[in-house]
Amino acid sequence: MTESFSKPFSQACENNKVPILAVLERTFANCKGVLEIGSGTGQHAVYFAENLPHLQWQCSDQPDYHEGIIAWLEEASLPNVIKPVALTIGKDSFPSLPIQGIYSANTAHIMQRHEAELLMKSVSEYLPSGGVFCQYGPFTIGGEFSSESNKAFHESLIERGYGGYRDISELTAWSNDLVLREIHKMPANNLLLEWHKA
Repeated sequence: MTESFSKPFSQACENNKVPILAVLERTFANCKGVLEIGSGTGQHAVYFAENLPHLQWQCSDQPDYHEGIIAWLEEASLPNVIKPVALTIGKDSFPSLPIQGIYSANTAHIMQRHEAELLMKSVSEYLPSGGVFCQYGPFTIGGEFSSESNKAFHESLIERGYGGYRDISELTAWSNDLVLREIHKMPANNLLLEWHKA
């Protein structure tokens, strides 16, 4: 991560925001409120809130990330993006908010297995009926990696103490009332999983 104008900056966020938005424009078309789990730098929050002005975008992340997120939000000064609330899976309860959508990018492979399981179960309980969960990142399908680079990245995550890639079959088994409606292929061998609350 590098610093740009004192704000945290992720090149990956810059690279993937346009194709992700193309999906969110449809999946969140009928949402008035969206909770982002793991806002990271804050770049996605600003870009999506600016381009989806019909909804309120609520940021959340571990407290260590809040300063950077707020820096992006304050510079953008958008009326429909809300400062982050503390949300660490397994520690904090989900905030009580009138939301119809949840978005999370590049979180499941950082979490430990039990945390990823809790994420899926919590999202399933938290979303109202008809709600949608858009989950972006690298995943395996049937235990298979989509590329050698993805396999190498997974192995490096394990070596560094992270949980590593989750298989879509695992996520489905943990999803309770969530139905995987569509798997969107994204750049850099990533996927966007479109879950709907039954």
